[in-house]
Amino acid sequence: MTSLRKFLEAQGFERIPLQKLQTGHYQIRFSINGEKGTFILDSGASSSCVGFKDLFLFRLLSEETDIKAAGAGAINMETKMSKNNRLQIGGIVLKNVDFVLFDMTHVNEALQQAGEMPVHGILGADVLKKLRGVIDYGRNCVYFKN
Repeated sequence: MTSLRKFLEAQGFERIPLQKLQTGHYQIRFSINGEKGTFILDSGASSSCVGFKDLFLFRLLSEETDIKAAGAGAINMETKMSKNNRLQIGGIVLKNVDFVLFDMTHVNEALQQAGEMPVHGILGADVLKKLRGVIDYGRNCVYFKN
């Protein structure tokens, strides 16, 4: 019987390791516009997000939006949008990626209470879908194909 890893790699998928946090979340590292960051992988988040405080780190141009964010115990959060960014995960490059920008304070406070380091944002279902993401919870990794 072929393993999931062998099967997906034979189909051109790239294996990306995940780190399981004390909170049960999975952490993933990747670059936005050439700058490396740490993110939570959240298949339940419809959009990928970056915290307001990391706007300059990732060289994100923002524009106003009327969209309100909700999740992780917070509702009606003000947001901005950053369009046409370059995302690199391992050897995979995805261009024209949009990010919702919002205040990540509540997320990072919860992580710090659990003894974890803060993150720059969230990798959501939008990118998972574009890269045909397959999460292997048993092996703490995700597979992507461009």
